[in-house]
Amino acid sequence: MISKADSAFDTASIRQWRHGRVQAQLAQRDIGAIVLFDPINIRYTTGSRNMQVWTMHNVCRYALVVTDGPTILFDLPSSSHLSDELELIDEVRPSLAVDYMMVGERGDEMATRWAAEIADVVATHCDGNRRIAVDRADTLYLNAINALDFEITDGKNVMQHARSIKSNEEVGALKRSLATAEVAVTKMRESIQPGMRESQALAILIGESIALGGEYPETRLLTSGPRTNPWFQETSDRVMEQGELLAFDTDLIGPGGFYNDISRSWTIGETTPTDQQRRLYTLAHEQLEHNMRLLKPGISFLEYSDQAYQLPTQCIPNRYADVAHGCGMDVEYPLIWYREDEQWGAYDGMFEENMVVCLECYVGEAGGSEGVKLEQPVWIRADGPQLLSDYPLETDWL
Repeated sequence: MISKADSAFDTASIRQWRHGRVQAQLAQRDIGAIVLFDPINIRYTTGSRNMQVWTMHNVCRYALVVTDGPTILFDLPSSSHLSDELELIDEVRPSLAVDYMMVGERGDEMATRWAAEIADVVATHCDGNRRIAVDRADTLYLNAINALDFEITDGKNVMQHARSIKSNEEVGALKRSLATAEVAVTKMRESIQPGMRESQALAILIGESIALGGEYPETRLLTSGPRTNPWFQETSDRVMEQGELLAFDTDLIGPGGFYNDISRSWTIGETTPTDQQRRLYTLAHEQLEHNMRLLKPGISFLEYSDQAYQLPTQCIPNRYADVAHGCGMDVEYPLIWYREDEQWGAYDGMFEENMVVCLECYVGEAGGSEGVKLEQPVWIRADGPQLLSDYPLETDWL
């Protein structure tokens, strides 16, 4: 069991690092300020959260971070006390929502007031710099701010690059968060029996995570038997049978808002795998090991994609959505595409020291009866890649 002491980490140090990363990225791009609407970006930059999932689809709070000036949080008037102890927030003001559910036909009016308030802060603190980044925004907000002759730029690249490099304290906190997911996976594995429904297994995983300080699941990717291939079928009420493969992706937001992202596969009833199950697992394990060996600072994304493990021809149609992706508070930059999928947005860049990357491995044949999902979070260090999860793989299947 993970104790409170085991899961504790220096949140103030992490907040300082993250806030500094954002301001440095803004300065590098000569941007005067950034407006953050995404609750994950708000939390990353300020440490503040408020009804994290609900506010992802009900836009009612935001933050303004001045590159060389104050950070102002705009929150629901009833919630200002939630940020009293957060030292990086210089001021809390009431937010102005434009969502129709909240303000009805007054959306344009509220957006105009919102833009005027943002403009006033920029005029006061940005020394004439009228370049403003916005990570995402509803149409009414953007229309209102564009009417004031600012130069609006995409803030997602600012935030993704800021979030991509971790401090040592941040990596340590992520590892401790991952340990809670490993306990939850262990509890689930001990509880699963033939005749149990997929949804019951997932409920154990989520419940154990929350009991250890976790917050919420991002997906419902736990399937069994024929529902393991192709991947991305969501958890159902299907009854799991003896000897079938179980495959899952935790996708759990753990303590401190860290993304606990590991995948494992094993048989229901802990039976000896069939020759076909063993073959699929061996291929997925080879993919994992091969792609981890490639990870190092200085290799480009496209070079990495070119050198990544080549799946057998019959497995390519059911390949995973990506080869690897960044990991921190969510699926983050960079995302490494299969070269077969270049047309959908593959881009280049460079792996850097202190990135954390999740290696995605899925093997399922086109028309096959089952598939194997494995995933490992890896810390990229100068002295070589380091696994961040201690949960074992089924090495006796190889």
